[in-house]
Amino acid sequence: MCGPSLAAHAIWAGLVDEYHLLVVPIMLGGGKRVLPSKVCVKLDLLDERRFANGMVYLRYHTRA
Repeated sequence: MCGPSLAAHAIWAGLVDEYHLLVVPIMLGGGKRVLPSKVCVKLDLLDERRFANGMVYLRYHTRA
């Protein structure tokens, strides 16, 4: 068990309280999902930073 599956188990167990994401502006037609499709998490945006190259950093906290 690793990658998205391990992350999903940690989320379901309530062990993840913050998410840090770096969005890269490139379109891909396939690849591995970040999380399995059955995971649903409500988030509040804490921080956002935009970079000159188009990337965006997002920091979220899990909503109670």
